[in-house]
Amino acid sequence: MDKTLERQEREDWNRRYAEGEHMAFEPDPFLLTAYEDYILPLHPKAGSALDVAGGLGRHAIWLAELKWKLTVVDISEVAFGKSQRKAEERGVNIEFLVRDLNTWSPNRKAFDLILVFFYLQRDLFPSLEAALKPGGLLVYKTYTEEHKKYDRSPSHDDYFLQENELLRSFPALRTLYYRETIQEKGVAELIAIKK
Repeated sequence: MDKTLERQEREDWNRRYAEGEHMAFEPDPFLLTAYEDYILPLHPKAGSALDVAGGLGRHAIWLAELKWKLTVVDISEVAFGKSQRKAEERGVNIEFLVRDLNTWSPNRKAFDLILVFFYLQRDLFPSLEAALKPGGLLVYKTYTEEHKKYDRSPSHDDYFLQENELLRSFPALRTLYYRETIQEKGVAELIAIKK
């Protein structure tokens, strides 16, 4: 992505957060289920986690309260200002990185858990696989083409998954759970483990 587009994207997300959009601090119900059914049984002593395009850090703060060591990466400084205040209120430490995901990638074999919620950047997939430690989990949820029947947000076609695309996107990982739903919105949910 060129610098002009990067700046425009950063400004857009900063404006949205400044205007109060995307202000939820409660974790997505899919993360709660994934935690009980997969994360906790496989990582009972917690570990290191990366929240990709984590915005306000709603998932990171919740996991940090459960003793996970969290890194959140997002393009918006405004989101991080708000999330840092919330993390301080809740008494947790989180590493916040303001980065453009088109030019940043995580360290290899650095994380026991990677979360991606409602963000789709296909060329980042190999880096996410590589960033997991052996036995590490990827928890991913985002929109599918079916979502267009309910809402056009996000507006660009590149941000919608094709049928079963997420299921096939991480060949180096073993799928533990996969589901696509069309109830109220079109989403795909994936939990996969690094062999």
